[in-house]
Amino acid sequence: MMAAAVKIAGSDQFNLTGTCSRVDSPLPAPSPANCAWGKAMTKAPLETLRIGFIGSGFIARFHLQAMTAVRNCQVTGIYSTTPSKREATAALANDLSLGPCRAYDSIEHMLCSGVIDAVWILSTNDTRLEAMREIHRLVTREGVALAGVACEKPLGRTLPEAREMLELVQGAGLYHGYLENQLFAGATRRGKEIVWRRAVPLTGRPYLARATEEHSGPHEPWFWQGERQGGGVLLDMMCHSVEVARFLLTGPDETRDSLRLKSANATVATLKWGRAGYAEKLRQSTDGAVDFAQRPVEDFARGILVYEDLQGDEVIVEVTTSWAYVGPGLRISLELLGPEYTMSFDSLATGLKVFLSRNVAGASGEDLVEKQNAEQGLMPVLEDEVGTYGYAEENRHMVEAFRKGETPMETFDDGVAVIAALMALYLSAESSRTVDVASEDLSGFVPAVARQG
Repeated sequence: MMAAAVKIAGSDQFNLTGTCSRVDSPLPAPSPANCAWGKAMTKAPLETLRIGFIGSGFIARFHLQAMTAVRNCQVTGIYSTTPSKREATAALANDLSLGPCRAYDSIEHMLCSGVIDAVWILSTNDTRLEAMREIHRLVTREGVALAGVACEKPLGRTLPEAREMLELVQGAGLYHGYLENQLFAGATRRGKEIVWRRAVPLTGRPYLARATEEHSGPHEPWFWQGERQGGGVLLDMMCHSVEVARFLLTGPDETRDSLRLKSANATVATLKWGRAGYAEKLRQSTDGAVDFAQRPVEDFARGILVYEDLQGDEVIVEVTTSWAYVGPGLRISLELLGPEYTMSFDSLATGLKVFLSRNVAGASGEDLVEKQNAEQGLMPVLEDEVGTYGYAEENRHMVEAFRKGETPMETFDDGVAVIAALMALYLSAESSRTVDVASEDLSGFVPAVARQG
């Protein structure tokens, strides 16, 4: 099997050489022999895309579960800063028959191993730009060849970070994919297809998309820390809602940037976790890493984004996200409204439900639905979470695009557009006004909750 090539305009076949720098490590030192750049390569599709993960947390495990439903790929490397976590994640990949997979102690060792064709950036928000800088260095200076890079949401914590991510991946000549799972959910894609095929031609395009995502709070302490995460629930979850709404409002034959963002209006609040009792509960559950009494971030956000379509008509995106929702578990709801039609979806309106009486007292967990809040009563059950949320199809799409040398339908360009919208919403909430996007320079804007020092 031949390694994937860095795309070079006007060249169908090429033979380049390069070297990988040595670093001190107990692993075998990288060498030119195991740097893919030095091999003869063509644009012929790879039989198998070999993937390296940067990151070994909750979302990495979710992606591993999703990849069990994806053909033509292997997960062959895991890097993260915590040895025990990267070893455990590599072991899980092998247990799921996705390998052979091993843990690496640096990005350089993983990319120079000779067994990586593409990278999934799944690490914490505050490390993604540094990871992309290292990928860029290894490709452009050390001769490592990759087919592409996929990055989890959000692409950056600020607009400059997101733009640099895009510039780096373009500068390295790599295909790039933005991992926004809700666009790939079966309900999202099927609902959009029906509306745009049956209703739009007869009555006109949709004019309002609503998207909501709510749960009781994130898994890891860093999500609650404004400096590391880049904000609160608005950045963490509204990135999903903005993009899935934008996707639903965009015609199947239109590019995503055919909708031009005009204005943003938002409200944010700390409704639950700033209260004394809950702030203390959060402090204790994170071993003191999170102190909402002193350094809170928003746990509720609501926004209105006004876009203009190619015909000059306004369309509206209405989004709400919360870490203060207490219900069976994570709830995602979508609506698409047009002149004579409505599409709707609720992730907790499941066909499968179980009832457990008060005599069934078990340990707490998330075996029925993500962010599960109870173990008794009438409970919805998501029998295929990675499928329902879109992770399986998302990974299938990215694998096939990189394997065949094609541009994914969701790229870093879309990630930049999402961050631009989110920064406009933060500015609106902080200034208590509607932001006219065309007249604002958001390049230097950092949300107040991320500026805490």
